[in-house]
Amino acid sequence: MRRLSLWLRAHPLVGDTALVVLLTTLDMLGKNPNWVVTDTNYYSVGALLTVPLIVRRRQPMVAGGLIVFAEFLRIFTHPADMDYRVGELGIPIMLYTLAVYGTRRWAGAFAFCILLVNVVVLIRFPEPGPAAWSAFSWFAAPAFAWLLGEIVAARRALNEEAVQRLLLLELERDQQAKIAVAAERTRIARELHDVVAHAVSVIVVQADGASYMIKDKPELAERSLKTISTTGRQALNELRRLLGVLRTTDENDPEMTPQPSAGQVEELVAKVRAVGLPVQLDLRGDLDDLPAGIGLGVYRIVQEALTNTIKHGGAGVKAVVRVHREEDAVRVRVLDSGGGPGTGSGLVSGGNGLIGMQERASVFGGELEAGPRPGGGWQVSARLPLTNRTVGS
Repeated sequence: MRRLSLWLRAHPLVGDTALVVLLTTLDMLGKNPNWVVTDTNYYSVGALLTVPLIVRRRQPMVAGGLIVFAEFLRIFTHPADMDYRVGELGIPIMLYTLAVYGTRRWAGAFAFCILLVNVVVLIRFPEPGPAAWSAFSWFAAPAFAWLLGEIVAARRALNEEAVQRLLLLELERDQQAKIAVAAERTRIARELHDVVAHAVSVIVVQADGASYMIKDKPELAERSLKTISTTGRQALNELRRLLGVLRTTDENDPEMTPQPSAGQVEELVAKVRAVGLPVQLDLRGDLDDLPAGIGLGVYRIVQEALTNTIKHGGAGVKAVVRVHREEDAVRVRVLDSGGGPGTGSGLVSGGNGLIGMQERASVFGGELEAGPRPGGGWQVSARLPLTNRTVGS
């Protein structure tokens, strides 16, 4: 039964046609044999009362106008027979249709015209028929039809509003998903740059050193080659993890290892020292329980700054790393005695290092400054607040 109801709702013309056939048949069969009206007038008026209901949804004003015309025509074609007939059920049906598919103005105009017809009938026929039938056909049926139409129209409007809201929410969700995807791509691109730039810089420096020492100091060249091998494997592991994020959404995937944190800065410095860059490390405060995002930002800023020192510092460069946790912020400072970006070994910079560090700081409402030191060398200073602070506040 429900399937039939849904099918009729999808094909309203079929349902309206069946309704017209039923009303027309009952109206024709229900003719009072005592009426003096001719068959032609009776069936013509009956057709005008019911057949327009076929187009009541598509052309409600046209259908309503034809039914009103049929009622006026009945006054003149039925000389003394004004009893209620089955075909006049089309009047409340049409009033309901105008209330649902039209406007209150159309429904009110239709009701006024029908009321005017009833007034004319009362003037011309003081006793048109049984009082119960007259009360039902003139007042009860139209009032019930209009009330039902108002309820259905309000429900339809509410459903349409709900559908529009759902569509809007779906569109907003899609937009948020696109923004999230773009942000994640940017984050992954930044991570890839940090990993690749650091690893390649270490590999190039060690390879250059090994090429100079391979004849005179083969043991040192061998150590450099081991460092190249270790750095390459670590870079491959990090690249595999980052690319794994793009391939899967499973949070339990074993390749999705935890991100580096500020507590691992000491390990990072140890790796850089193994490369041959003397680094003095100064850590103050508890860095292990920093928020994950801030901890990663501290680690990547230090990593990028030391990478720039390796790439551009030149021979004999030294570096100092200071990470101090204060009450409301974490301060990061990396100093070196080299020439800074744009000078030194001649390695071509990717151009995204300083931008990436600045973005990491700004995400948490922090500040970052990078530039040459007054006494020579290069410095990177950053402050990442621990309090909830929006970008640009």
